[in-house]
Amino acid sequence: MSAVRTPTVMTPVVARPALKVTQGRVLRSEFTKFRSLRSTIYTLLTAVVLMIGLGAIFSALVASQYHTLGAADRASFNAVTPSLSGVLFAIVAFGVLGVLVTSGEYSTGMIRSSLTAVPRRLPVLWGKLAVFAGMIFPVSLIASFISFFLGQVLLNSQHIGVSITAPDALRSVIGAALYITVAGMIGVALGALFRNTAAGIATFAGVFFVIPPLASLLPSSVGSHVAPYLPSNAVAALWGGAQNVPNALAPWTGFALLCGYAAVLIAAAAWRLRRSDA
Repeated sequence: MSAVRTPTVMTPVVARPALKVTQGRVLRSEFTKFRSLRSTIYTLLTAVVLMIGLGAIFSALVASQYHTLGAADRASFNAVTPSLSGVLFAIVAFGVLGVLVTSGEYSTGMIRSSLTAVPRRLPVLWGKLAVFAGMIFPVSLIASFISFFLGQVLLNSQHIGVSITAPDALRSVIGAALYITVAGMIGVALGALFRNTAAGIATFAGVFFVIPPLASLLPSSVGSHVAPYLPSNAVAALWGGAQNVPNALAPWTGFALLCGYAAVLIAAAAWRLRRSDA
């Protein structure tokens, strides 16, 4: 007796189409990388604590010393400024975070994998910028509102606080978040341009914190014309920090100038990303 053989049916193998690289998928990838790094969370928390905590400290100090101010100082007093003073220090942490978003991948070599998956390269940079701005703006906006309301509570101990409906108060609160976001994007661009964390952070610190005080040492005939156009000074009037800036630019004019600086640096970073190897 011979066994009956059952014919084997060959199932055709259907090839799955390769996933197309789209900007949306690049965004999801960059968001995953952004939120999965511990350094990102720690730096973000540090920035928020600095912004809220230092704003509260400055507001408390101003409230305790308000009785010592002269008539002229009281007349020019802006209750919004002390509550948002933490922006001056928080911008350091936000800028460092921006630099790390791009330079961190170059230091670990992960950028090669990213660019292999996205051969056109530029979508990676656009994705990093979009994810950074999309995360930083809401966080800094919430921190800005908290800083404002907490500061006004402390200032009201001397009955010098203002409400959010006061002239320029809402603009200053939102302007602080806009300033932080664009300044952080400048950090992202510097990280991509220099591809080195130390160089990016040093340049960011120099532009925002070293050059402005040096400009004040110049003769007034020169310094008064240079200082208003420096990145940190240009946008000072937008969030209420223009008291020490001579000939400060109008709020939205200064913000437009800051955006222009960011656009130039982003364009330079994009050019280098396209022209040179990782």
